[in-house]
Amino acid sequence: MQSTLYMKLSSSLDSLHAKAKSNIWLKYFAVFLRIALAAGFFPSGLVKVLGERFTSLSNNHPMGHYLEALFHTGYYYTFIGVLQMTAAVLLLIPRTALLGALLYFPIILNICILSLSVRFDGSLITSPLMVLGNLYLLCWDYDRLKFILPYQRHQFIRSRQIVDRKFPKVFFAVIMITIIALIFTLRNVYSIMPRNTINDCRAQCKTSKNEDVCKVFCDCIHSKGEPLDKALEQYNKAVNSLNHK
Repeated sequence: MQSTLYMKLSSSLDSLHAKAKSNIWLKYFAVFLRIALAAGFFPSGLVKVLGERFTSLSNNHPMGHYLEALFHTGYYYTFIGVLQMTAAVLLLIPRTALLGALLYFPIILNICILSLSVRFDGSLITSPLMVLGNLYLLCWDYDRLKFILPYQRHQFIRSRQIVDRKFPKVFFAVIMITIIALIFTLRNVYSIMPRNTINDCRAQCKTSKNEDVCKVFCDCIHSKGEPLDKALEQYNKAVNSLNHK
């Protein structure tokens, strides 16, 4: 029974993938994502290979702490740049696009988690979108990726598909809704952000109910260089104290 269920699931995935692969618009979308993701990694990788600093963030900023330490790791910093450039180049070559997507994924996932954890404006939205784009490319090459997954090879049958030129309205509508929902969520999920500079940080305090506490948070981050979790702890305690008065 388990084997039968497995075969049905595998057959359904094969059929769904073959249908997607036959659509010319989904193919164009895959090409667009390959170019966009490559453009996102090649310049940043080149900066690292050339031994230059990636951003001009203050060392007091949570991301600035990390990037400054990373910059002083010697050839590890260069190694990351080489991997980013390699992934970008591989993505641009059709025959190596899957290898590029596989190399790209752990790097961009790490950047995404890092950006979310330190609330970094620079890649707070772009990195999750890049992760989703990377996942699409991995799914796009499911027929090739399947052979390194624990599937039985004889179950996958390649067949020549007639090109489908119908525009997939529902698919792209879901893509747009996902992007809008992601942007809205990430812009509203955090009660306070460190921002990139102390002026930008204090600017958000003007619309805050606890303006003075917000400014103290900004000073803790940008002037005193305190860790984000400590500054947030102090901020939350101060806000809770004011709310209970």
